[in-house]
Amino acid sequence: MSQFPPTSDFKRALDSSPEANTEDDKTEEDVPELKNYLWLSIVSCFCPAYPINIVAFVFSIMSLNSYNNGDVEGSQRLGRNAKWVAIASIIIGLLIIAITCVVHFTRTA
Repeated sequence: MSQFPPTSDFKRALDSSPEANTEDDKTEEDVPELKNYLWLSIVSCFCPAYPINIVAFVFSIMSLNSYNNGDVEGSQRLGRNAKWVAIASIIIGLLIIAITCVVHFTRTA
């Protein structure tokens, strides 16, 4: 044993050695494509279901951040959540528009 504690440079040198890298390094082809459905959540923001479409937008941004941090599985999960919440927001928004139109045009003065 040496009398000096290991420094971070020593640990970094050991971590970057070929013997320490026993797992397969992922190339850009191995990483799946990002599906955060940002475009769909932005489109859903134009529907009048405001709390729900903001949640879809937040899920989409969280998916993008997870992907950038290297968490591919979490990014896919958050992207699916963003997709389904955005679809629900669009459907609810269209229902609100339809109900408003029906009430407005069938009302007698």
